[in-house]
Amino acid sequence: MTAPENGTVNPARSPRWYVAQTHPHAELKASLHLGRQGFEYFFPRYLKKRRHARRLETVAAPLYPGYVFVAVEIGIQRWRCIQSTIGISRIVCRGDQPAPVPEGVVEELKRRQDERGLIRLERRPRFNPGDSVRVVAGVFSEFLGLYEGMDERDRVAVLLNLLGRKVRVHLPSELVDAA
Repeated sequence: MTAPENGTVNPARSPRWYVAQTHPHAELKASLHLGRQGFEYFFPRYLKKRRHARRLETVAAPLYPGYVFVAVEIGIQRWRCIQSTIGISRIVCRGDQPAPVPEGVVEELKRRQDERGLIRLERRPRFNPGDSVRVVAGVFSEFLGLYEGMDERDRVAVLLNLLGRKVRVHLPSELVDAA
């Protein structure tokens, strides 16, 4: 199943953005049904690397699992029907009114989308070059080393002391922690 395009903007009106909580893993379904009801929605996704069956695959994943953004003109549109939309659990409220998303948040996320509609995440390393790190799992589990940087495949380059000499190894970032 292909992902829907995010709702289109109608420049004639300026609704506010709100957050709708979805049922587990129902963000896509909820987005489709919000669109069918005429609501403008935004379901931000990014490319996530996941390990499955000893393979590393890249998949589109929700940026905010369990949530989608929906644009509503509270005084004009009937927002309570969102709560009974297929895939939606509830609209996030403050008291008995929907809680608006701060101005500019959705616009900034949309600005960071690529041509496929996926959010480009700015990958910042957790460590500075030369920091001591510990490998927490895998073949080199419990080895200490020095952080060198990230490679082109978003793997961590670490200098480990193996058999009396420094050896550079590239590991998934989730296997490395501060020493």
